[in-house]
Amino acid sequence: MILINLLPHREAAKLRRKRDFNVAMFAAILAGVALAFLGYLWLQSQLADQAQRNQFLKTENTKLDETIKDVAGLEAEIQALIERQKAVEDLQADRNLPVQMINELVAYAPEGLYLRSLKQEGMAITMSGMAQSNERVSELLRRLNTESKTLVKPQLIEIVADKINISKTEQRPAFKFTVRALIQRPASEKADDPKGAASAGVKNG
Repeated sequence: MILINLLPHREAAKLRRKRDFNVAMFAAILAGVALAFLGYLWLQSQLADQAQRNQFLKTENTKLDETIKDVAGLEAEIQALIERQKAVEDLQADRNLPVQMINELVAYAPEGLYLRSLKQEGMAITMSGMAQSNERVSELLRRLNTESKTLVKPQLIEIVADKINISKTEQRPAFKFTVRALIQRPASEKADDPKGAASAGVKNG
């Protein structure tokens, strides 16, 4: 009977399997390191791209902020020009207001009533005078309220019984009054009568 010693073959196979396992482990480690390195490179690339996009957005936002500031500055300049233009127009309109107010007061003051003083405070005017009766003062208020274009919302501040001198020896009963009204700039003819202006335009056409 022939006896064969298999121990060396088993040891060799065991060593071979161990070597193959070590090679596989080393290859797996190398593959893992390679994948990790590739992942790191990809992540760095993504971060760089994102940083570039962020910088682009920051630059564009800065440009947009500058544009907004420029627009705001232009709006402020336009508003200032509008206010200056309005101030000039108001001054031009105010030049004629005193004449218009005096003309209206002369036209609307009823007979038996006269004014002694006029005092303007801003866009309000206070007038004081004498009247033969309460009805004359009421008539002045009514006319100003319904017909005046420059004096609106008249209010009776005070009315008291008094006397006026007709001559050195004669006096008559009268009423001393104070009236306050607001000053209103009269609208232009077009604003007062747009239908008439339109009709005139149609006729002229």
